[in-house]
Amino acid sequence: MAGIAEPENLREAFLKAARGKRGKADCRAFQERLDENLTRLRAELLAGSVRVGDYHLFQIFDPKERTICAADFRQRVLHHAVMAVCEPALEQAAVFDSYACRKGKGRLAAVGRASGYARRYDWFLKMDVRKYFASIDHRVLERLLAGRYKDTAVLALFGKIIRSYETAPGRGLPIGNLTSQHFANYYLSPLDRFIKEQLGRSAYVRYMDDSVVWGRCRGELKAVRDRVRQFLAVELKLELKAEPPLNRTALGMDFLGYRLFPRVMRLARRSKLRFARKFRGYERAFVEGVWSEAELQRRTTALLAFVLPAESEGFRRHVLERFGVAAIGLEPRDPRRQLEQQREQLPVSEPQQQQPVQPQQQHWVPGCSGPSSTGAPEGVPG
Repeated sequence: MAGIAEPENLREAFLKAARGKRGKADCRAFQERLDENLTRLRAELLAGSVRVGDYHLFQIFDPKERTICAADFRQRVLHHAVMAVCEPALEQAAVFDSYACRKGKGRLAAVGRASGYARRYDWFLKMDVRKYFASIDHRVLERLLAGRYKDTAVLALFGKIIRSYETAPGRGLPIGNLTSQHFANYYLSPLDRFIKEQLGRSAYVRYMDDSVVWGRCRGELKAVRDRVRQFLAVELKLELKAEPPLNRTALGMDFLGYRLFPRVMRLARRSKLRFARKFRGYERAFVEGVWSEAELQRRTTALLAFVLPAESEGFRRHVLERFGVAAIGLEPRDPRRQLEQQREQLPVSEPQQQQPVQPQQQHWVPGCSGPSSTGAPEGVPG
């Protein structure tokens, strides 16, 4: 706890929480009495009396309906201070192919890795946990965290944060908290180990609760699905969404807003609709004088960053020209080539030190007609 309450750590946490929020009233109020507020927060941390909870709840509908829990600014400073000290232990527990809430990873890296596997395997199994954040079991999470941290004061703080919100008795994490993101990502680390080490599936990618396993044939992935379903129910008190997609990679797979094929990556249908809808709103805000041209440029650049990695130039230009954005020079000249080069450079084989300790053995699986067309054994990219 002493590290979390260290004055320099708290000051750095304030700077992180204030990034992009300097104009907000609660940030300004905290900053006006910064030394006093940080000193009081430090004293409460050391005494174990820090306040958490009392979230402001609101709904969003993009890409789907979700309840967002907004903590006040003081709690956001607390969450940054906690994760600055505690994140390294969670990082040590992560496998190579877990991509959410990790420095140097992220959505684009996960998609690049998945694209590499789609080129090497004939079949995929895509799994998604049903109502993930709302279903996380508090006692299971606290037990998992106790396996990584031994400081009783830190564990008591974790417990207080976890129990400050629930969707049902003893369940649920608030979407919107920095700590929730890291806790939720860590909650599935036992699943990562189970799939990669006990099931021997190295062709695997997970981004939060979206995970994909690739294989040689349908039969072996059906066996993986059944084992995963049982593991989640028994060990983590979770359940998969009904009928996880299991299909040939040649037919394409929706993953993190993209549609992946063995040789090309396109935008998923929902992403196209979202892109067009947001551009209509952006253009309207500019024409009506709500946004300046500089604000429109900033918003548009951020939106384009999502679609540029995909083969989407024709669609993108159609939307830009239709809604007038291209006329004011907001289309980047050639950033897609750089992003595609980054995707091609992403590693496809797992570092040696992160391979399972025991060497994998090949077993014949009922329902498989033979090896995949890649000619590579399971778990070894071709």
